[in-house]
This record gives sequence, structure tokens and C-alpha cells, in this order.
Amino acid sequence: MVKHIILWQLKDELSEEEKAKVRLRIKEGLESLKGKVPGLLEIHVQAQGLLPSSNADVMLDCTLESPEALKGYAVHPEHLKVANGVVRPNTKQRVCIDYEI
Repeated sequence: MVKHIILWQLKDELSEEEKAKVRLRIKEGLESLKGKVPGLLEIHVQAQGLLPSSNADVMLDCTLESPEALKGYAVHPEHLKVANGVVRPNTKQRVCIDYEI
């Protein structure tokens, strides 16, 4: 199995109200991928309740069956719809770690 964890920072020019809406849209969009993307076992997006000590705005934590499933996830049309429609237009920085468990 593979863990795929991403941290994003939202763009500075977004107001706090806009950031709250974007966080929710990212969470809903990515979490809706469970059952749609082959090999995606678990997916959770942390976008609320962040402490002031955080230096990221959104966290994706998902578990996939294999490295091949991760590659498939990256190019799956439903994932790309969320990534290109909501995530990329609203984020300024992305940090990713993938590892086998």
C-alpha cells in the first residue's frame, strides 16, 4: 500500500472568506473520489480547525493499493477535474510525500 500526503498553501490574494470556500470545495471534491478512482482505498482532507501554528491551509491524506494505483490516480479524469478546477487555480505552494506502508 502507498500513502500519498499533500500540503497546500492557498494564494495570498484570497480573502479569508474565499479561503474558507476554497477549502470546502477542495475537501468535497477530493473526498468524492473514493469509489471513483481504482485503487484509492481511503481519502481524507483536513481543511478546518487548523491551529495558528500551521503553515499550510489544506492537507490531503490518502491510501492507495500500490504505486501503480498512485500513478493511475494522478491521471484519472475525476481527479484531474478537481485538481485543475479547484486546487491548482487557488494554491501557491504544494508539498508532497509518498511512501509505502
